[in-house]
Amino acid sequence: MAKKRKIIAVGAVCAALIAGVGGLCYFSNASGKPATDSAMQAELPTQPPTELPTDDERTFGPENGLTGRAKVLLQRNADTVGWITIPGTRVDNPIVQSDDNDFYLNKAFDHTPHRAGTVFMDYRDVFGFDEASQSDNIILYGHNMANNTMFGSLRRYRQDYSYYKEAPFIEMESNYARYTYVIFGLVITDGSAEAQWRYWDMEEFADEAEFNDFIEHVRSKNLTTIPVDVQYGDQLVTLSTCYSDADDSRFLVIGRRLRPGETAEDFTEPPTEAVTEEAAAETDT
Repeated sequence: MAKKRKIIAVGAVCAALIAGVGGLCYFSNASGKPATDSAMQAELPTQPPTELPTDDERTFGPENGLTGRAKVLLQRNADTVGWITIPGTRVDNPIVQSDDNDFYLNKAFDHTPHRAGTVFMDYRDVFGFDEASQSDNIILYGHNMANNTMFGSLRRYRQDYSYYKEAPFIEMESNYARYTYVIFGLVITDGSAEAQWRYWDMEEFADEAEFNDFIEHVRSKNLTTIPVDVQYGDQLVTLSTCYSDADDSRFLVIGRRLRPGETAEDFTEPPTEAVTEEAAAETDT
């Protein structure tokens, strides 16, 4: 009985640690297999120790040069490639990029150990000054933190489909310019190494057919119908976070960049039709 109680106690501690960590999983570029953080890191701080730029320091610099924010951040971390904000959510973070998809899993912006990691861009993506050279689909990874930091607050999109009406836009900055993306996809999908739809390998589209295949797949898996037109040539962004560690599933928030002449006021229609998470979360066949 004593041994049994000890096992139960250990199990309770492990469960508590895992609950504190939240869904911490990404893809390791080395093997193509998902990399999952250990609950042993639950004792690490929940907030980055480094102060980030003040509002004054976020002012943009001269046209065609580094933004004011980029100048500040690059002095603190040369891996800085931008900033992401989703008005109406807790997402308001610097974006970094390493030469692999592992380094920032458990490191803060200043490279100190940090269980929440840092929002980072896939190591293969390009998001620089030359817009013609930017990747067709920028992929960003962020932990699904229980305290809603990093990409933790994105869970509201799948918990309440009407929430999309409150936060339909993603604001993303490179080190040189600011862009607005309108969300058109909320998807739960297989994130295992055996997945047939390997969204994390879809930064560049070879042609219109490949682009359309990606969009059709997003439409077919969408948790709710979002009346946003998407056309070949549109620049995309895909935010990836954990949905369930049990089956290596991921929750994706996908948007397209506003085209020249478009404004936020052009997108006022609410979601019109919802599907169940169970149906959308079925693994690809």
